[in-house]
Amino acid sequence: MALTSAFTSFNLPVINVEQSKAFFTGLGFELNPQFPDNENSVAIVIGVNLQLMLINQAFFNTLTEKESVDTGKYAQMTIALAFESREKVDEIVNTAVSLGGKLHAEPEDYGSMYHWGFVDLDGHLWAINCMNMDEAQG
Repeated sequence: MALTSAFTSFNLPVINVEQSKAFFTGLGFELNPQFPDNENSVAIVIGVNLQLMLINQAFFNTLTEKESVDTGKYAQMTIALAFESREKVDEIVNTAVSLGGKLHAEPEDYGSMYHWGFVDLDGHLWAINCMNMDEAQG
């Protein structure tokens, strides 16, 4: 039996909530109006039933007894999103860089999958992909 969730949220610690909010809304993602926007956190909708909670680092540290990852040294995870076209992948990565993000790697074309990535303002890794399902099944 598979577990299902009505809504999935990734909680990421950030140094400056306002700067991170501007970064992600600059990429074209929208604020979730159901969650209050304050100095400690903001909810960004990044997909159907999927949101990103950007949480002030100091406040984030009160939510767990574990030490948060130093993204300058370590990668805790890569957040992967799939989009409808190579052009959309390129647009998102190029926009991320123009907003202060950094390239994670060079674009990779595997025929059935096109992949490119960036690092956001707080060092979190993002993999932006486009799948060509016709080639993947062929």
